[in-house]
Amino acid sequence: MRVHPACFAAFFALVGWTLPSLAAPGCPAPSFADTVAGCSDLIRGRKLSGATLGTAYYNRGFALQSLSAFKDAISDFSAAIKLNPKNAAAYNNRGYLLAMTGDLDGGLRDLNEAIKLDPSMIHAFNNRAMLFKTRREWDLAIADYDAAIRLKDPKAAVVYSNRAFAYQSKGDGDRAILDYSEAIKLDPQDVNSLSNRGVLYAEKGHHDQAMADFDEAIRRDPKSLPALVNRGFTRYKKGEIDLAIADYDAAIAIDPRIAKLFHNRALAYMAKNNLPRAIADFGEAIKLNPKDAAAYNNRGVAYRAKGDTDRAIADFTKAIEIDPKYADAWNSRCFARALAGQLEQALKDCDTSLNLRADDANMLDSRALVYLKLNDLDKAIADYDAALMRNPKLARSLYGRGIAKQKKGDSAGGNADITAAKSMNEKIAETFSGYGVK
Repeated sequence: MRVHPACFAAFFALVGWTLPSLAAPGCPAPSFADTVAGCSDLIRGRKLSGATLGTAYYNRGFALQSLSAFKDAISDFSAAIKLNPKNAAAYNNRGYLLAMTGDLDGGLRDLNEAIKLDPSMIHAFNNRAMLFKTRREWDLAIADYDAAIRLKDPKAAVVYSNRAFAYQSKGDGDRAILDYSEAIKLDPQDVNSLSNRGVLYAEKGHHDQAMADFDEAIRRDPKSLPALVNRGFTRYKKGEIDLAIADYDAAIAIDPRIAKLFHNRALAYMAKNNLPRAIADFGEAIKLNPKDAAAYNNRGVAYRAKGDTDRAIADFTKAIEIDPKYADAWNSRCFARALAGQLEQALKDCDTSLNLRADDANMLDSRALVYLKLNDLDKAIADYDAALMRNPKLARSLYGRGIAKQKKGDSAGGNADITAAKSMNEKIAETFSGYGVK
């Protein structure tokens, strides 16, 4: 019997290669399209049977998978499994595709079967770990990466990097740093591990180490978006606003389609009090992602700071429409309505924000301001007390409570609060004057 080289050339190269990929290492000349055509001819010819026919289906499935024809690939892997129920590679590839196309339960069943049939199949453990990551089942993902490291060359940088991400996601930053470090040691060009390790260093407050990682990642790959964005954010947190903006500029030049880049740069412009540029960038973020409630909320904050209360309220309202459980947006609208004199509406907004996040000092402070403007002094003082219990250094609450105490006739207590507030923020009286409170 004559075999079709475009099908079986692929078979000899692909047997045992079970990690879905756009290329099969060592694969001979035929393209994936040639493989599909050759295997299809053999399958239609009905001259193959048993394991040989199963191999033709498997190889066509792999080629279809590589051409992103996932539904047809799944069908071919199923046919291969029917003809050879012990084909671990077919279970692995079908499991990967089922998981990737949303059938996580079906994918897990197949990957479990692949590992049962071949407990040394490194790619099945890696694929199952990816599935567990999708489910946020970090311990199970870590266990599979452990197995992958034991089974294959333990110097596989990508496995260490993936396990590091799982540790990072479950909150074990120290173990994640160790794994990212191993990945970087094994693959010095791994800029993503450098960037992710930098994030962990920044979270720990080790800004010099974080910046060293981001700088090195960018030196190795000047177009690394994660490194540029993370360095920009770290610079923003350090107060290096112009340098942060420069990083966001570079990131936007690489890919101007990412809403979060404009959002982050807008926050940096707000820190410089460059409200027009901030508003423009928030607008770009919203254009790219009209469902971004945070962008509407933050643009509203910029409008409010600019004195455009009507537009601020409109943006806060849009944020609430997008996400009715967005406590910050309810609080923002409460505060804006309080400044606009819409006190009853403001009070309802504040109550909603506190129903969503009961112990938030800033939200308690906002409602206290509403009560202060309503001249409901006892409730104002109660909310200011509660806010200061949660954040004793909140100058607004100290000053507002001082005003409320003075209005109730407690001059000594009021003066003490106001003096303490001014020691924290020398412009606090000017701020409250802008609120319409003196």
